Amino acid sequence: MRDKRSIIGLLGALALALAALFVAGPAQAAPQQAAAKGGHVLVLPAAPAGVTPRSAAANSPTTSPAAGRVVHAASGSTVSCTSGSLCTAALDPTTGDWKVFFLYNCARYSLSYWNGSGYYVDSQTGGGTSYFYGQSGNVLKQFTPDNTVYSYDWTPVWSIRNC
Repeated sequence: MRDKRSIIGLLGALALALAALFVAGPAQAAPQQAAAKGGHVLVLPAAPAGVTPRSAAANSPTTSPAAGRVVHAASGSTVSCTSGSLCTAALDPTTGDWKVFFLYNCARYSLSYWNGSGYYVDSQTGGGTSYFYGQSGNVLKQFTPDNTVYSYDWTPVWSIRNC
């Protein structure tokens, strides 16, 4: 009996994990760029068609350790990426808006529930190199600060190191 409950629980957890992978769709519009004093302004595009707030199987994107600052921003709003930060935007399927993470402290941030297209802008100072890592720890992308907004598919990214 105990084995049956364990198998049922495992199958239930697997079903929830698979559902979470397919909840968020990719963003289609590229963000506009504008200069900001001491950082960069990110203009967030409209959420993909058909994305509405969900609560049943959706999970909000998170980082571990926690980002120094996190804000929710509606489509079309602007967020200033302050100097010294690597700013990332992931669509939050629980609210239907963008969740922007300000990665200021030097760390390797593990990502949870980051699915589909999003954006990043590197406004760090000092010229450090940042990395996006895949599931096995492989480097997916490395870059240095240039205050340019980039679109990126977060689905294969498991962690970010901002220094």
